[in-house]
Amino acid sequence: MSIPEVKGWCPGAYRPMMSGDGLVFRVRPLQGELSRNQGLGLADIAMRYGSGVIDLTNRANLQIRGVSEQNSDTVLDRLNDLRLLDADPALEMRRNIITTPFWQADDENDVLAKIIRSLLPNLPELPAKVGYAVDVGPTAVLRDAPADFRFERGQEGLILRADGCATGTVVTLDSAKETLRDMVHWFDRNRKQHRRMARLVDATPFPDVWQGRAPKSGTWSARPGRYEAQDFVLVGAAFGQITAQALVQMLDICPIDAFRVTPWRMIALPLPDVPDLQGFVTDRQDGRLTVNACYGAPLCPQSSVETRSVLTNIDLTGASGLHVSGCVKGCAHPRPAKATLVGRNGAFDLVCNGTAWDRPVKRGLSLQDALKESGID
Repeated sequence: MSIPEVKGWCPGAYRPMMSGDGLVFRVRPLQGELSRNQGLGLADIAMRYGSGVIDLTNRANLQIRGVSEQNSDTVLDRLNDLRLLDADPALEMRRNIITTPFWQADDENDVLAKIIRSLLPNLPELPAKVGYAVDVGPTAVLRDAPADFRFERGQEGLILRADGCATGTVVTLDSAKETLRDMVHWFDRNRKQHRRMARLVDATPFPDVWQGRAPKSGTWSARPGRYEAQDFVLVGAAFGQITAQALVQMLDICPIDAFRVTPWRMIALPLPDVPDLQGFVTDRQDGRLTVNACYGAPLCPQSSVETRSVLTNIDLTGASGLHVSGCVKGCAHPRPAKATLVGRNGAFDLVCNGTAWDRPVKRGLSLQDALKESGID
């Protein structure tokens, strides 16, 4: 089966997307950080004008769901009052920058993120999902985050690596802006029908001058808990979704001035211990942090089945590698998974070691039967 057509853009604040429950507004906090006041204000907007549900995306953004069209301008004004918007709507849509949640003020991560932001207005207009990752801390934590241009730490200092290439090129804080600009222009000149860097370098010879330096080795597995080296606590959001009320309660309980959104369905809190929070996942083994599931029916008009809502009462311990998709687009995980359940005509098809649009091995199953056939009881 061919890859289905997926929208080539993500919702933003200036360009919200209509879903089954109303408009979806995406908020891109600078380097993933929100102050206490911004967090409380965002929660109030979600409760007052939306459904009260907030999504955490894999780009370290937040989404307010369920906004009616008549409240659209009011939500935009409120977000602007909270200083959560760029003044330029075009720049807001292009500011797809993921910075390691463990950055510190004026460190190399902070400086590089600011360099990218300063460069964006002068770059060519690129496909809307093209993005950047800044991950130059002692431990690489963004290897699986979606990005086309990656600042990482190599064996001999900083490198810039094109997504899809195993190696990159050495840069310094002084040369990073020029090198990134040249690489972005190369992508724009050569991309043709390709919307992402990884697909382009798979189809087109990539310049040798930007290859040869490997990123520093190491693995990272994000789980709820305290991370001493990073001086942060991580708390999770089941299936990447929290309620506005849970966010308010978190800010009431936790003595913090700010918090950070991560691309791992988690929030990073500068605390010495894991707080006792309602509405968040603190169990490191909770499968709701590793199973991929889209919104499903009735929130998504493309889906004929419920997804997250019907998984809530199922024990998902050890279910890593499971993807539940409301339709063949596979929006929640557009990559191969060990087992993918795909909604079709109110039932589920099962795909093994493939994507949602691949040929299923079994069709027309109930959720329980599909889980059993996939090895998840």
